[in-house]
Amino acid sequence: MKTPSNSLVVMTELVLPNDTNYLGNLLGGRLMHWVDIAAALSAMRHSGKVCVTASVDQITFDEPIKLGHVVHITSILTRAFKTSMEVYVQVEREDPLNGTRTRTSDAFLTFVAIDQYGKPLPASPLSPETDEEKHRYEEAAMRREIRLRAREAMKARRG
Repeated sequence: MKTPSNSLVVMTELVLPNDTNYLGNLLGGRLMHWVDIAAALSAMRHSGKVCVTASVDQITFDEPIKLGHVVHITSILTRAFKTSMEVYVQVEREDPLNGTRTRTSDAFLTFVAIDQYGKPLPASPLSPETDEEKHRYEEAAMRREIRLRAREAMKARRG
């Protein structure tokens, strides 16, 4: 049985001028792009299949990331359900001139492995080992319930 650590992905990016807005801050969309890639890689490592993004629950932008900063993106599977997998992503910025690192963002994304016809495949079970992994595993069930309720409410509103 696979553990969360089997799905661990660490990406490193350098913020270049084309990645920034008028204020010299990393564009939120660029960060979301990098977060999605890291999370997809974690889901693919776990499933061994092609995975697609099903949802992004939340992404926080707690601190700005500036031109010239190094961005460290860490993603790891928190739980696998019937066909979906939840992935947690943490983002840190590093100022390479003084070596300080600051946590800037967190995100939860849901992925589904698909076959060659685009149909969902069963997700392999996940076995958390550490206390932190077990805590995230339990919380993932609560987040999933919230996602499903919100989806049903949106369907009801549309008629």
